[in-house]
Amino acid sequence: MDLVFSSTIELATAIAARKISAVEALDAHLAQIDAHNDAVNAVISLDREGARECAKKADAAQARGEALGPLHGVPFTLKDMHDTSGMKTTVGFPPFADYVAKQDSPVVARLRAAGGVLMAKTNVATMLSDWQSNNPLFGRTSNPWNLQRTAGGSSGGAAAALCSGMTPFDVGTDMQDSIRLPASFCGVYGLKPTEHRVSLAGVFPDPGGTARSVRLMSCLGPLARSVEDLALIYQIIAGPNGSDTDLAPVPVEDMPSLDLKTLRIAFAPFFPGFPVAGDVSAAVESLARQLQSAGAVVEEAKLPKLDLHDDLEQGGALIGMMLEAAQPEPPEEPTPVSRWFEALARRDKSILAWDRFFEAYDALICPVAMTTAFPHCEPGTPIKVDGKEQNYWMLPAYGAVFNYSGHPALSMPCGLDSTGLPIGLQLVGKRWSESRLLGIAKAIEPLTGGFRRPPAY
Repeated sequence: MDLVFSSTIELATAIAARKISAVEALDAHLAQIDAHNDAVNAVISLDREGARECAKKADAAQARGEALGPLHGVPFTLKDMHDTSGMKTTVGFPPFADYVAKQDSPVVARLRAAGGVLMAKTNVATMLSDWQSNNPLFGRTSNPWNLQRTAGGSSGGAAAALCSGMTPFDVGTDMQDSIRLPASFCGVYGLKPTEHRVSLAGVFPDPGGTARSVRLMSCLGPLARSVEDLALIYQIIAGPNGSDTDLAPVPVEDMPSLDLKTLRIAFAPFFPGFPVAGDVSAAVESLARQLQSAGAVVEEAKLPKLDLHDDLEQGGALIGMMLEAAQPEPPEEPTPVSRWFEALARRDKSILAWDRFFEAYDALICPVAMTTAFPHCEPGTPIKVDGKEQNYWMLPAYGAVFNYSGHPALSMPCGLDSTGLPIGLQLVGKRWSESRLLGIAKAIEPLTGGFRRPPAY
């Protein structure tokens, strides 16, 4: 059993069957971190002793015959933005360099209650504000497929740690493609659930006890190396918790087993006016042909009649207003409250337009980002896509559309481009239909090849 590239479910099953111990699983991952993290720089704030103590307790509990949770003894990492008792949470921002939360966030508490053993945090962009994971506290994360390229951001450390065998799963945040883009760049899976499906409480350091401001568009979701692991972690962290009133009381269902012949799939090799690399759009078209051959009903998407560039602009304005509200002191000319309500009304139109689109389709296949992993650069530097320079800030456009609409979307690996880098495709579904979306991804997975281990690992 190759412990560091085993799935979360395989590790949990082996520990429950006493084929391996929790300590052995932890030590294997710590050894992988020691072997590769200096080059990749994905894992930060490593808590060796705390994790080993938890692993020993997990083994002792099993020896006593106690009931085991679905993650009993499985080591894992978390993106450096979750409040964690006894471990630093910095979001890569120097003023938070020594911040330690008094209690776990709801998501962290659920993962620990399920038996997971938290080893470390994973690197991020400063304040989660870029599509490369680089910050003054911990430096830059590189892509295990090519160290000269970015792992993406802001969940780049999580994606890089996963694809190099340093962790079996992680949980990231996604306000503008921040789970799906790095998952795509590193060749792993990443799920952005429906907005208000997973609690955002305790997601950012909050030393002053100020009111939570980020309550729209951002989502927490899992990153993993298989669809089954995504489904497992999603089920653990999703749903109401009795304290977060943002969470909708919608049942979290099991992932269904689906037959491709029963599905109606739309595909879009590109969105109007959005740049995309030829290898990426070709991968969308190739998968559409394979799905059609497998018996699915496949149609090129007639996208909603929306100005998607305006949607991105309006989404950015909403983010700006939320961040403005979070500042210690208001600006000299604060945004009028009426502007907030106007922005929400505009957003409603786009949400409803996509809702109507998904009345006709089970899912949409489209790009995750305009390109595969690009070379490290200063934020704002134009990105070459098939030799033509494109606006850096369009990197997350394909994913950010669905942050604005709130629909669930996941990134799944779909082969390699002409330079040998992973291609990720985006699968989008109806709101509140994550379990079905995961079932669709599972049915499609044999056609895409799934996760591929990078050559150097």
